[in-house]
Amino acid sequence: MKKIYRLLSLVLVITTSSFGQNKQTEKADQLYEGYQYVDAIEAYLKHVEDNSADAYVYRQLADSYYNVFNIGEASKWYKKALENNQDAETHYRYAQVLKSQGDYEAANAQMDAFSRMSPDDIRAKAHLGNPNYIPKLADITKTFTVENIAINDEGQSDFGAVLSNDNILYFVSTRKTSGKEDAWTNQPYLDIYRSIRNDEGALSEPEGVEELNTIYHDGPITISADGKTMYFSRDGHSDGTFKKIKNNRVKLAQQGIYKATMVEGKWGNIEALPINSKDYTVSHPSLSSDGKTLYFASNMPGGLGGTDIWKVSVGGNTYGEPENLGPKVNTSGKEGFPYISEDNILYFASSGRQGFGGLDIFKYDMNTDESAENLGNVINTKRDDFAFSVNNTLKVGYFSSNRSGADNIYMAIPICQFETIAIVKDKDTNSVLPGASVTILDAQNNEIAAQATDMKGKTEFNVGCDNNYVLNVSMEGYETTSVPVGESDGEAVEVAIELKPINEMITETEVKLNNIYFEFNKSNITNQGAMELDKLVAIMKDHPEMKILVRSHTDSKGNADYNLKLSEKRAQSTIQYVISKGIDGQRLSAKGMGATAPKVNCGSNCTEDENAQNRRSEFLIVRD
Repeated sequence: MKKIYRLLSLVLVITTSSFGQNKQTEKADQLYEGYQYVDAIEAYLKHVEDNSADAYVYRQLADSYYNVFNIGEASKWYKKALENNQDAETHYRYAQVLKSQGDYEAANAQMDAFSRMSPDDIRAKAHLGNPNYIPKLADITKTFTVENIAINDEGQSDFGAVLSNDNILYFVSTRKTSGKEDAWTNQPYLDIYRSIRNDEGALSEPEGVEELNTIYHDGPITISADGKTMYFSRDGHSDGTFKKIKNNRVKLAQQGIYKATMVEGKWGNIEALPINSKDYTVSHPSLSSDGKTLYFASNMPGGLGGTDIWKVSVGGNTYGEPENLGPKVNTSGKEGFPYISEDNILYFASSGRQGFGGLDIFKYDMNTDESAENLGNVINTKRDDFAFSVNNTLKVGYFSSNRSGADNIYMAIPICQFETIAIVKDKDTNSVLPGASVTILDAQNNEIAAQATDMKGKTEFNVGCDNNYVLNVSMEGYETTSVPVGESDGEAVEVAIELKPINEMITETEVKLNNIYFEFNKSNITNQGAMELDKLVAIMKDHPEMKILVRSHTDSKGNADYNLKLSEKRAQSTIQYVISKGIDGQRLSAKGMGATAPKVNCGSNCTEDENAQNRRSEFLIVRD
């Protein structure tokens, strides 16, 4: 079956490359089919210049540039070629080019087209199985995915969800329509509800927490790590804490925070906190995981805006003086709904910071001195988004939004990420190397990002936890190297990388490069191959008298004639890339060896490792 597939692939390549040929392009086509891509580019461009080019010429130009890894020009001509109908492989190649340029959305569109045209191709099946794989890796600002939940009551307000460590989801709702209504809003008063979350994440039918609910507003809540202490908001009507206004006809009550403890499976021992007041609101409590600090929202004197985020120390039943969190969190607008996570990240809603509209959710790392940052458009919308909470132990969060027209609760699933820190040094001197190029690739060799090292030889990448990565590091005058980076549970990974000075690669007989890898049954230069060949280019520029013979070898899997032709194509592609970088073609020659000179003479019983050793290229110095 494999041999038949290979033959069919070869026929497809030949058929595809011959389609559209005519007398006008005969010279250019001969150069292309002889793997003389640099000269072929020049010949095809003449057709562009004299306005005789068509979709076929544009595609041939794109393929020529693709084969020598000139991504910018390949992208330009693929785009032009695809203004007309093209075959599936053209869509695939354009997708690879777009990925190399970091345009993952456009790459996905091309892979979609490829998959429709070749649905049985293994590459199409892989794409359709996980189409957004690359964008998810590349989007370092995306820290959560959002899903709807089934417990929202249509037309009523549900918000302020907090998940306890024993899998009880508490939230507040106006769904009890048979009770008293708030005269200010003409809506039912808020009650506290709970729902049990099972191991699959499904939520049970909510039920009211009757021992906490009154006929007035109750909630939202915060709960201690052990699940035995709760702080919750409640308005002062329920315990007579209000002001009488206008000849006693209006009773104005402020929100306050109350404490409850679990007694024989029920919440009891309810008491008001001493920070409450008849003159201002104290609401939206959030308790730190150690139980020593309570965060809350208030319009008490001393704030920066309408409502601010404050904190107060907790010591059993004693409380310190409230402390404003200052301008790193608060603004002249309104801040509310604080939530402090186990890792000391404060999430809160704000109308006073730049956002997408209405209330936006922000986070502030209490461990640093940096300002709060917006959670981005995965969480925030042009409507009100607020009341964010996350249970790091159970790896799930919840937030509220009126994006659908009513306050609803949404689930936010954290995306585990970790920081990969690369520090690049000279192997001989141990000195740091500023300006080194560091590219991070995933396990499928998709390029995620590329950055240069700073003055300390350092650069950092933020990547997903559940993948393996490779760092490709290069710098002029040094040998390129690759270093693997394994999975992480969120902890930062620091990688020390040493680069060898490039002249150490020259021996009496050859220039020693790492292996130039090609995709299966392909001869175009890949990103990894380009990085390696750039070292040869640098050496030949430093030694203008040097001439090189490229000898390309295959393993022994295919038949001898097929292997010889494939190795010749790969050798030609290799020297075409070097020529495209400015090296005189007279200084280069190529020879395909097929499987005739194996490094490991294992015959037909080679292991995969032995086959890999035999698939190699040699760069021999030619002596006159």
